[in-house]
Amino acid sequence: MRMPGRTRVPAFKSAATKCGFWPRPHSLRGRFTIANVTFLAVGLLLAACASIAATYMVLVGEIDDSLKGSQKSLARTVISADTLRQLCQLADLLQSGPNAQTGQGSSAVAVAFQQDLFVLLDKHGEPAAVCQDGTMPVSAEQRRLADAIPDAAGLARGGGAKTVKTGHMEYRVVALRLSDGTIVVKGIRLSGVKHAIGNLLIVESVVGVVLLALLATGSLTAARRRLSPLEDMVATASAIAEGDLGRRIGTARHGSSEVEQLSSALNAMLQQIETAVTESERATTQLRRFLADASHELRTPLASVRGYLQLYEKDMLDPAEKDRALSRVSSETLRMSRLVDELLALARLDDRPPLPHCAVDLTRLVRDAAADLAAQQPERPLTLMIPERAADGGPLPEALGDEAALRQVVGNLLSNVRVHTPPRSPVSIEVAERGGRLLLRITDSGPGLGEEDAARVFDRFFRADPERSRDTGGAGLGMSIVQAVVRAHRGTVALDTAPGRGLTVCVTLPTVPAVPENTSERTSGAALPATT
Repeated sequence: MRMPGRTRVPAFKSAATKCGFWPRPHSLRGRFTIANVTFLAVGLLLAACASIAATYMVLVGEIDDSLKGSQKSLARTVISADTLRQLCQLADLLQSGPNAQTGQGSSAVAVAFQQDLFVLLDKHGEPAAVCQDGTMPVSAEQRRLADAIPDAAGLARGGGAKTVKTGHMEYRVVALRLSDGTIVVKGIRLSGVKHAIGNLLIVESVVGVVLLALLATGSLTAARRRLSPLEDMVATASAIAEGDLGRRIGTARHGSSEVEQLSSALNAMLQQIETAVTESERATTQLRRFLADASHELRTPLASVRGYLQLYEKDMLDPAEKDRALSRVSSETLRMSRLVDELLALARLDDRPPLPHCAVDLTRLVRDAAADLAAQQPERPLTLMIPERAADGGPLPEALGDEAALRQVVGNLLSNVRVHTPPRSPVSIEVAERGGRLLLRITDSGPGLGEEDAARVFDRFFRADPERSRDTGGAGLGMSIVQAVVRAHRGTVALDTAPGRGLTVCVTLPTVPAVPENTSERTSGAALPATT
C-alpha cells in the first residue's frame, strides 16, 4: 500500500543513485558546483532555444518577404501562360548566336526561373513546361513539389506563404493564379535555413560547454576558498576530540560575516568548555587530595586511640600510664571532633547556603578576638588600629553578614598568628573603611611564607610546617574556612608575604547600606534585607 504524499519518482531516483546513474557528491563544495552548473546549463539551454527560434523566424520571414514580393510583381503584371511561353521563345531568339554554337541555349528567363523553384500548373493542376521548345522541361523536383501542395487553388486564393515537405526537402511556397486560370507556384528551399540553424546550434553548444567548464572551475575554486573555514572547524573539532582543549578556530581570510560569527561563537563555546573541563579536573584533583588528606588526618588519631584502648583492655598499663593513656585518648578525640566540625563547615560553605544578612559590628569582634589572644599570650605585643569615625566624619559602618561566621574568620586568622609566629613577635590589627567596604588587615612579624607556600595557603590540609601544626592540633583547614566564609559574604581575601618579613592578610567585606537619618538606628544583629 502506497503511503499518501509519496510518488515513484524519488524512489526511482534513489535506486538510480545507488546504481550509479546519478552520482551524488559528498562534499559541500561539490554540491554547490553541481547546482551552479545545473542552473547555468538550464539557462543556456533556454537561451539557445529562444535564439534558435528567433533566428528561424527571422530567416523564414525574409524568405516570405521575398516570395510575397515576387507574388505581388506577377500580380501587378497582366500575364498568362501563353505570354510566358512567348517570352521564353523571344529570349531564345536573342541568344541564338554564339550560344547556339556552344550548346548553351538556355534563355535568360529560364536562368531566372532556375534560381528559385518555379512550377506552372495548368487548369487541371498538372505541371506544365514554360517553354514549348523543351529548353525548360518539368523536372522531377518540380513534380514532387506540385504533388506536395494539396490545394494549389486555395493557396492562390489565400495569398499567403506555406511550408510543404517532399521527402527530406522542405520548401516555402506561394501561389498566384494567372489571367487564363493557370497557377504559378514559386518556392524557395529551406535547406539554407536549416544549415544556418545547425551552424548556430554548434556555435552555441561549444560556447555553452566552455562557459559550463569555466563556471565549474570557478565555482570549485570559490567554494574551496569560502568553505575553508569549515575545514578549519572540522580540524579544530578533531583536535579537541583528541584532547587538545586549547585549540581554537583561526580567523578566516576569505570567510563571510556569517562564518566569522560562527567562528567567534564556537571559540567562545570552546573557551567555556575548556574552562569547565579544567575546573572539573581541578575540582576532581582537589577532591581526591581532600579525601586522602582527610583520611590521613583521621587515621592518625584513630590509630592512637585504638592503640591506647587495646593496651588498656589488655591491662598492660600501670596506673600512671593508664591516666596518661586516657588523657591522650581524650586529646585525640577532641582533635578528631574539631576536624570533623571544620570539614562539616567547609561542606556547608561549598553548598553555598544563603547566609543571614545582618548588621555586624566588626570592631567588637576584633576587640574580642584580640582580648583572647592577649589572654593566651600576654607577652605578645599587640597593636589595635580602629578609628572612632569613618573618613567622611560619620560613624564607622557595620559589616553585612553572619556574626558567627565572621567571628570564626577573625578567630582563625589570629589563631594562625598564635601558632605560627614566636610568642614575642608583634602583631597589628587594623579595621578601616575603603571604597564603601570594610577592611580588616592583620599583620604579623613572623617568618613569612615563600612564593609556593603562599600560593597554596588556602588549600585544604595545607601546612607550611606540618610537624608543628600537628603538635598543636592544627589540620590545615583554618585558611580554607576563612576564604570560604569571606567568599560567601561576597568579600575578598588576599595575602602579602615574603620569607623573613612576616605575613599580612587583608579581608574586605560589604557594609550595611546607608539609611535615611529619620529611620531608627539598627542595632548589631538586627536582620536586614538580602542584597544582590
